Amino acid sequence: MLQGPYITNTYGNGIQCQGPTRNFTPYVTGSISAQKPWEPYYDDNVYDMRDLNEDGAPDNPGSVLYQVPIRTGQKDNYNLGVGFSITWSEPLDKKLQAQCKEAAAANIEMMKQLTANKRLDFEIARLKNCGELMKQGITFHPKSPYYKVCADVVVQNVTQVPKHEHPHLHKINP
Repeated sequence: MLQGPYITNTYGNGIQCQGPTRNFTPYVTGSISAQKPWEPYYDDNVYDMRDLNEDGAPDNPGSVLYQVPIRTGQKDNYNLGVGFSITWSEPLDKKLQAQCKEAAAANIEMMKQLTANKRLDFEIARLKNCGELMKQGITFHPKSPYYKVCADVVVQNVTQVPKHEHPHLHKINP
């Protein structure tokens, strides 16, 4: 009994796994039946069947002598049912379920590695660009919001001094 669609986990790259589901369904049912109008008793006529002149025929046919109360047996019926049903649905081929979970785990690891690779590519590009610009004497102003982009980059082993309008020269005596 499927109470709705199975829960499907999607991991990207077309990987989808449906796991076991548990459905808990409470219910309340009830019914009432009643007869209207309510008549617990009715009066039954007792007819005059006497043959006083003994001619074999009633002397007063159709005459009511008295009435007898008769119980009708009429009842109202009430019914209330309360309960719940539980359904446990499980795949029959657990090997496929295990393979799907394994594929999902591998896909998640691959996505993490791709993210790490992209982060590394970004940081190396930032390092290279900031370093090249620093060697040329180009930096953001310290009050610029972008100054921090290259703030952690250090240029070492620079063998050239940037050229200025007035070159800085020293004489070496032999």
